[in-house]
Amino acid sequence: MSSAVVPDHPWLLPGSLAPAAPAARAVRRTPRDWLVDGLAFLIALGWVVLSWSDSLSPDPQVALNVGPPWLNEVDLVIGVLVAAALWLRRRWPVGLAVATAPLALFSVSAGAALLIILFTVVVHQPLVVGAALVGWHLLTNPIYVAIRPDPTMSFWASMAWTVMFIGVMVAWALFVRARRQLVLSLRDRAERAEAEQQLRVAQARQLERTRIAREMHDVLAHRISLLSLHAGALEFRPDAPAGEVARAAGVIRSSAHAALQDLREVIGVLRAEPGVGETASPERPQPTLAEVPTLVAESRAAGVRVCVVDEVVDAAGVPVAVGRSAYRIVQEGLTNARKHAPGAVVTVRLAGGPGDGLAVEIRNPWPVGEPAGVAIPGTGTGLVGVAERVGLAGGRLEHGRDAEGDFRLTAWLPWPAA
Repeated sequence: MSSAVVPDHPWLLPGSLAPAAPAARAVRRTPRDWLVDGLAFLIALGWVVLSWSDSLSPDPQVALNVGPPWLNEVDLVIGVLVAAALWLRRRWPVGLAVATAPLALFSVSAGAALLIILFTVVVHQPLVVGAALVGWHLLTNPIYVAIRPDPTMSFWASMAWTVMFIGVMVAWALFVRARRQLVLSLRDRAERAEAEQQLRVAQARQLERTRIAREMHDVLAHRISLLSLHAGALEFRPDAPAGEVARAAGVIRSSAHAALQDLREVIGVLRAEPGVGETASPERPQPTLAEVPTLVAESRAAGVRVCVVDEVVDAAGVPVAVGRSAYRIVQEGLTNARKHAPGAVVTVRLAGGPGDGLAVEIRNPWPVGEPAGVAIPGTGTGLVGVAERVGLAGGRLEHGRDAEGDFRLTAWLPWPAA
């Protein structure tokens, strides 16, 4: 499971960048949000007090004593209410902007709060909404200057100062918006990269387990078929000479020990914890084409009649991966012959060379009647594994009954030229 990285000091992040909360819950203010909102409220309220104090002076600087006398008192109340409404700007930014938009026509004390609301909308809302609000403030600017003329400036100078304040606020808001979008984009990329990495790890583990399962099927099926063959001989020849019985029992014991060793190694790999591969015992070397004679000798020792035709040119130069695949194909073919055609003569043919590829063929007569004894479980899965192995190597595999009535397993593996 992917887990989001928890920052060292989450209280320093705004709510939009804090670790994601459940979808059913609204995003709460972080300590930083409370600090920023409190500072915004104090700035807006301080501007209200400053503008009201200026209006009571004999030489006002912000034109609060222009117009009807009741307008200043009304503007004072409006300024306090809008400053208090700033606590709602995170929850309803657009609604608050629409409700306070008419104040841009005449209110002086609400000027700081209106700029803060404009900043919030540009940062958090779609750019179309922010552009509409900025356009409204620019359009109402001439009306505001006409209703509240500055006694110390001309009309156009007052217009320029107001446009400058709006422009600075919008530029700052766009910078904050771009920075937050960059942070969110980087976080999304980091989370996606982490998820993809964990998916690759899971896929690698699954592929490794599949490889181990395929190797274990090839090895154990071979060992168990030898055990079954020798045990069957002892079962049907209880009067065999003591030497033959002892020899068969020795083969059974050695095959059982080898099978247990293979099983123990695989269980050890599956139980190994990640990161301890360096200290674990290394896997045994994988078989290659050079081990095919040993494989044939084991089958012959079990009583299987095997005829080998070796026509490989430069057998020592066979690539390791190609030789391993050829070994597994021969192993599966001999195992199938012991399981399904006991007593039949099995022909193993190897041919090819660099540039021509390596051809592997295992042929045995089709069994007549039903074979005696209980069939070993797992019939058919070995051929599936062999087909997958050959496909991964870029080769071809065919199996089935041919025109002569024999069962034929043949494969071609690529062998690049030197």
